[in-house]
Amino acid sequence: MASFILRRNIVSRHLKRPFYHNKRNAGYVVLIPEIGEDADKNILLSDNGLPEFNDISIEKCIAAISKQSMEYESGVKQIEQSTADCRNAFVEIFQPLEKLDSQLELTWGMAKTLYLGNSSLMPTKSYIQIHERAHKARSAKFNSVPIYHAAVNEKNRLKNLTDEEQRLLDKYILEGRLNGLDVKGTKRDRLHSVLSELQKERQLFRDKVNVATKVFKSTINDEQIIKEFPESLAKIMSVNNDASKGPWRVTLQPYIYEPFMQYCPDRTLRWNAWQGYNQRCSTYVNKDFETSTVVEKIRSLRQEQAAILGFDTFVDMSMETKMAGSAENVTNTLDSLLESARPMQDTELEQLQSFANERGFNKKLEHWDVPYWQRKQKFTLYEFDEDRIREYFPLPKVVNSLFNLCGTLFNVEIVERPNVHTWHRDVKFYDVFDGSRGGNGPAASFYFDPYARQDEKIRVHDDAGWHISIRNKCTATASTPLSALIFNFQAPAEGRQSLLTFNEVGVLFQRFGHSLRHLLTRANYSEVAGLSNVEWDAAEVCGHVMTHWLHDPHTLSALSGHHATGEPLPDSVAQNLGKVRRHMSGYNLCRELYLSRLDLELHSTKAFWRDVVRELWPKYHAIPYDKHDAHPLSFVYIFSGEWGAAYYCHLWSRMVAADIYGAFDEARAGGDLLAVGRRYRETFLAEGGACHPGELFRRFRGRDPSPHALLNSLGLPRKLAED
Repeated sequence: MASFILRRNIVSRHLKRPFYHNKRNAGYVVLIPEIGEDADKNILLSDNGLPEFNDISIEKCIAAISKQSMEYESGVKQIEQSTADCRNAFVEIFQPLEKLDSQLELTWGMAKTLYLGNSSLMPTKSYIQIHERAHKARSAKFNSVPIYHAAVNEKNRLKNLTDEEQRLLDKYILEGRLNGLDVKGTKRDRLHSVLSELQKERQLFRDKVNVATKVFKSTINDEQIIKEFPESLAKIMSVNNDASKGPWRVTLQPYIYEPFMQYCPDRTLRWNAWQGYNQRCSTYVNKDFETSTVVEKIRSLRQEQAAILGFDTFVDMSMETKMAGSAENVTNTLDSLLESARPMQDTELEQLQSFANERGFNKKLEHWDVPYWQRKQKFTLYEFDEDRIREYFPLPKVVNSLFNLCGTLFNVEIVERPNVHTWHRDVKFYDVFDGSRGGNGPAASFYFDPYARQDEKIRVHDDAGWHISIRNKCTATASTPLSALIFNFQAPAEGRQSLLTFNEVGVLFQRFGHSLRHLLTRANYSEVAGLSNVEWDAAEVCGHVMTHWLHDPHTLSALSGHHATGEPLPDSVAQNLGKVRRHMSGYNLCRELYLSRLDLELHSTKAFWRDVVRELWPKYHAIPYDKHDAHPLSFVYIFSGEWGAAYYCHLWSRMVAADIYGAFDEARAGGDLLAVGRRYRETFLAEGGACHPGELFRRFRGRDPSPHALLNSLGLPRKLAED
């Protein structure tokens, strides 16, 4: 059985310490470097110019980032002095800024890589200190009035500019506008006050959600309940780190909560976890963790920020950095997707209810029932079992096939380089050679850290992995791209290779596709190279494009093979994987559409958050709203993260990616597949943030993006999609 624990003494112990506040806007404690004789040398680099990860310490990182931050701020001031008599801003201002960026960005990227790759060597507290100091320094150029005016003046000279130069100027001008450099007098003082308050409230929100998440505990002592759990889930839940030995602890961490809801056969335990997850920051649990007042404060401050900067709403301000361009374009697209998804959701839930009833479930499906019965139905219809399928996806074969696919499509060669300093023996280093450009040296390089390491790596939603841009391409400093790919895949054990679930194969493809935009950029300015300066709703496009290849039969055949026998994935299983992707796609899409619209409404209206939820809910959900459900109060992505008025971006990127992949599909049916690969390489991968994604799409596809490809990939009704 299980016991629910949310003890007051735990709550009190957490609250005796004040919630962490971001200090960036509340005065700074300068970190004094202790570098000594190596003051002119980056002490974190090897002789080959790569990070010396095996000899990096917290003290060295802090010393280096402090020294470089002070040099950066001093350098910005020197550049400001040259703006008055500037005749060519690119030569006199932006190229010197590029050189100034180089070392600070590299050290910052190294610290983040170490934090995500081995948090025991770079604890959260230390990384936050480094991150905040670097962020404060780097923001100096975007808060510089002289540099802002230099960008405006250069643009007004009406001379011929390349796309990249235009984008560079537009970036500095937009950053200046959004930082309020056009705002004068008391309004500017108020803006600074609003931003300071907003930063504190966002951090308070995150801290409360984190504490509320950690104090929930539900303990399972009955081994019958966990007998269907995957071994990996049972092991991580076991207090003894032994899948077969309890007790097993349920937490609200996504990597436990989400699979638990899918595998737990006990409805009461599922309800208990669901309630805990969706009520954790409401007054129904503990008033000390209540975030309702924080949510309303954040909404109010964001609206005031937008008004000071001349926008009607925070959503309108957000659209300045989006491919969609306007809230109207976003809502029209979301509504067109809903027209197909909502009727399908009704049908899917009716079928799921019948499926559950036939197996002895005699109640009406509720929110906490759907994940469990959805998994059961998926297995019955398609014999889909992630643990069984992983036998056919050994990591070395998958990685080799991924590299071969990219080599064929984009004319690159990916080669492992030995004897490179890394933060763990499992980490490998690869060089990327560009066959279309010639030259002997690599065009880019990356670290690959595949395996989970308990107490060393941060676990995230869906274990989606990380891509870190350590160094951008920069012509001024002759720098090539360098990045790190960090995952939490199952490590090899007992002589057996690391085996991936199909979902993990998708994670690998998505993150690697995302990294290609960074690695294969041909831009000259680091500020617009690769992933830099890409509109938010286009930032994930290249990652999603790669995942579509997993549903190409030839690709799937090449990357699969039984780890013991080498036998290919059975045809019946391969065919079913496409059906699995479409299983309950209406239900899943409606949820994403709801969260996207909820975010937009919360940032464009003044109605109380619960009133907004009650109005939107029935339009997107067939299952009625539970009056105790307070999910917006733990919606970290939009209230504490960077996705306020931007959550829809995830869905928009998927829509654009599906349409891009449609060109490959069409070529496969009777065209030149490699020509499409070259066109994709020359647009989205080569240009990155140096050209607007809408223009890149038109160059690639010859028209604007359409939602039809996404609907078709999800198997939603063709008639509705065409309408």
